[in-house]
Amino acid sequence: MENVTVSLFILRGLTDNAELQISLFFLFLMIYLFTLMGNIGLISVVIGDSQLHNPMYYFLGVLSFIDTCFSTIITPKMLIDFMSKRKVISFLGCVAQMFLAVSCGTTECFLLAAMAYDRYVAIYNPLLYAVNMSPRVYMSLIIASNVGGILHASIHTAATASLSFCDSNEIKHFFCDIPPLLAISCSDTKMNELLLFIFVSSIEVVTILIIIVSYSFILFAILKMHSAEGRQKVFSTCGSHLTGVSIYYGTIFFMYMRPSSSYTLEHDMIVSTFYAVVIPMLNPIIYSLRNKDVKKAMKRLLAKVFMSIR
Repeated sequence: MENVTVSLFILRGLTDNAELQISLFFLFLMIYLFTLMGNIGLISVVIGDSQLHNPMYYFLGVLSFIDTCFSTIITPKMLIDFMSKRKVISFLGCVAQMFLAVSCGTTECFLLAAMAYDRYVAIYNPLLYAVNMSPRVYMSLIIASNVGGILHASIHTAATASLSFCDSNEIKHFFCDIPPLLAISCSDTKMNELLLFIFVSSIEVVTILIIIVSYSFILFAILKMHSAEGRQKVFSTCGSHLTGVSIYYGTIFFMYMRPSSSYTLEHDMIVSTFYAVVIPMLNPIIYSLRNKDVKKAMKRLLAKVFMSIR
């Protein structure tokens, strides 16, 4: 089968145990439904409550939309495979899934950095916040984040799609991601690994630097505050963002910042499940439960819904 690229891939999935697959089906179905309800609910709150119509919550609404897309790209196919004997995906379907997943993941990195910059502008110099974070500025940041994600995904998709897959068509994963595809290719993948390392490390370093510098200025601003109430408000808005950043960047760093020779099925499956399935569910919880404004907006929205039903 030399120089022949397969037309179908087999997704190995999380387990071969039939009974465990049924249990996992219901577990991930609940996670997916909770992810949809949490993120769509958060988007509805941001859109429906006029008090949340500011850049910080616009970024949060876009982040929830990206999380919804990210989970939908991966989880429904995984749920179908749990109940199927042949866990197959076409070559084009695999490439499309990889492109969309990488695009959403990269866009989320850029959005987290933009949210850190927004918090710096709001806290370090609040009097000029409306000027420095005008609609033109925050819309440019949102658009740039999405364009950056698409461009990054396009590079890796083109590089991976040009490889040959002839020795094996079994992907040791539950979705089409870059490292497991490189692991089964019969082509020389050194250039692909180099591209992956350069671009992922560059995006990680640049966005993390933006976050670190932004929060360094925020820390200086907090130290200058004399009001305990003001400090508490800053911690309530920044604490949730820092929690989300730590969880997301930690898993991405572990997954991609390594050579494919160190690829191990068990460890990478756990990490991938966490960042692709669990984190999109956690983000609405992290950003709503630790934010007083969001909690108040949710109460107002629920009150309106309850009154309309009555």
